[in-house]
Amino acid sequence: MAMPKRIVSMALIASFICSPQLMAEDEMVKSIMELRSEVEALYSQIDNNKDAYKSQMKSYALQISDNEAQINRQETALKLTQQNIEKIEQKLEAAGSTTVDLKPIIEDALTSLEKEIKAGIPFKIDERVAALHQIKSDLENKNITQEKALALTWASYDDALRLTKEIGQFKQEITLDGKATMAKIAKVGSVMMFFATPDDRVGYVKQNGDNYDYVVTTDSTERDQIVELFDALQKQIRTGYFTLPNALLTRGVN
Repeated sequence: MAMPKRIVSMALIASFICSPQLMAEDEMVKSIMELRSEVEALYSQIDNNKDAYKSQMKSYALQISDNEAQINRQETALKLTQQNIEKIEQKLEAAGSTTVDLKPIIEDALTSLEKEIKAGIPFKIDERVAALHQIKSDLENKNITQEKALALTWASYDDALRLTKEIGQFKQEITLDGKATMAKIAKVGSVMMFFATPDDRVGYVKQNGDNYDYVVTTDSTERDQIVELFDALQKQIRTGYFTLPNALLTRGVN
């Protein structure tokens, strides 16, 4: 009888010894399974991030391609203006001495420039066209000599070219919702133009066929970008890296 009791006691001791080991192994298996599940989730997230990144890069590539195409068209328009200036120079050279009547040449040059201004970005168009009309009027009424009119016309062409490169902040009257309002203007050469009104509306000029519209942005990101541009120009910062809404203009060069 002593023998069986001893065997049972040893079995019980073995059971107590093995039980913690089995529990530890069970916990380890559970931990491994949880880790494996987390790893699989991470791999899935990485795959999703890769797809999102590829999609974003594709979108950026398309936008860059579109911007480059519009800039190329703008450069072509600028070259056409320079060619017009060269034609005027050739006409002046052919005219020879100041005894030749320069009035027809000057009037043609002013008419051509007026068309360029009206076709270009809507930047102080009325003022610039009025200045050309004043030259024509003074020449017609003989308030200025032909030589003076020629110099003023040439200066107007120089000013038109300068505006294609000028970046700055200005003020002018614009039309929003059918009403005229004074606004701050941020002009980026002749390719982009943004505005900010006293009632905190901001936006950009959008080309619509032969016309230009003032579009108030409702996108918070675009708004922040435009406000940042105005702040930089207010601080006389005209160079650097800026992220701006895609508001490139391609019609005309002024």
